[in-house]
Amino acid sequence: MELNNKKILVVGLAKTGVACARFLAGRGARVTVTDLRDEAALASQLAELAAWDIRKVLGRHDEGDFTGADLIVVSPGVPQDHPLLVNAGSAGREIVSEIELAARFIDVPLVAITGTNGKTTTTTLAGEIFRANGYRTFVGGNIGNPLIELVESGEPVDQVVAEISSFQLEWITTFRPQVSALLNLSEDHLDRYASYQEYIDAKLRIFENQGASNFAVVNRDDELVFRYAQGVKAQLFPFSRRQELEEGIFHRDGVIVYRHNGREECFPTKAIRLLGVHNLENIMAALACALLSGCRPDDSFETVQGFGSLHHRMEFVAEVNGVRYYEDSKATNVGSVEKALESFNAITLIAGGKDKGGSYSPLAPLVRERVLHLVLIGEAASRMQAELGHLTDTRLAATMEEAVALAAQITKPGGTVLMSPACSSFDMFRDYEERAQRYIAAVKGL
Repeated sequence: MELNNKKILVVGLAKTGVACARFLAGRGARVTVTDLRDEAALASQLAELAAWDIRKVLGRHDEGDFTGADLIVVSPGVPQDHPLLVNAGSAGREIVSEIELAARFIDVPLVAITGTNGKTTTTTLAGEIFRANGYRTFVGGNIGNPLIELVESGEPVDQVVAEISSFQLEWITTFRPQVSALLNLSEDHLDRYASYQEYIDAKLRIFENQGASNFAVVNRDDELVFRYAQGVKAQLFPFSRRQELEEGIFHRDGVIVYRHNGREECFPTKAIRLLGVHNLENIMAALACALLSGCRPDDSFETVQGFGSLHHRMEFVAEVNGVRYYEDSKATNVGSVEKALESFNAITLIAGGKDKGGSYSPLAPLVRERVLHLVLIGEAASRMQAELGHLTDTRLAATMEEAVALAAQITKPGGTVLMSPACSSFDMFRDYEERAQRYIAAVKGL
């Protein structure tokens, strides 16, 4: 892809936008960056671009920059239906996402992992497995560093493992992973998408350009995932914790079994450190991606056994008066909370936060079966109470500290207090990490 002297517009100056602007300017492109935030709000980002000759349009967007560009690179935070992007597309301008731009310059195998939940754990674990097998591996995308930073650095690698969000997939045209994985689908980001189907369609684009020499790792137990996967052109490779598979990877009687082209590998799960049924799925998906890419079974599973949970994902905090406290602040949607609830019994669930527009009713069977007490906080509390409150003992709390104190009062020894919100954090906290820290501090203070 020739960039020298091309007029390229970068829309949005978040982390990926800054990285794209640097890369493009370094390749001789005539770069304009545009962001609705002003110079004062973008001081740190502009400092990263200070060494480059880049035109800046800040505090506004100019339509001429869009219609006059040879190429437009869109940051993930900018919605696809933005009027200026719609007009530019109608005018024949090429519009791409950062992952599309980066993939055109990446010449090593790429594993791409998406899904509503579990992406970060699966991506991080897969990266560790590749490294344990001796591959020089770049892990990034929607976590860590943008893919374009790998291209910009010129760092020699053998393998790329990328977490990919639905937003990043919106503007792809040739993006083609050697192995793609779709972990699960549940309602999310309905504040961005007009419908659940629109969100699903964005996720499914990860398979769009794959062919018969590629692999699609999919969740056999997720009805939506498996139904939509039937149309993919790649070789389908399912994973399941509920049923035995002739071809695929599955869990049975404490053993993960991998079957591919008549070969079988068995991995006992007893010594695995990652807790929870959702992590069993994440492990199978990561192993599938790695083994299909040529990794050795023994080295791969040794890495799995030594891998601990990531921060803010079903993380054990403390045991106080016979009650175990877990923090799952990254569970910002219903599907993630479902997996958390499947992992415990006798639960006091602390949930709530900023409503993202989806229904909470899919939680109803698990709340009825496993949640003894429901403590609700944040903007979504009243709607969650209306949908779930009749199923179990339900209380409201004004703050995280009040919620933890209340949970400590009503939970009997042997029970579990789980903070798994099903909502984003922005009504009460800076982000999910601050929410986690406030919960952890409250538990430590008991």
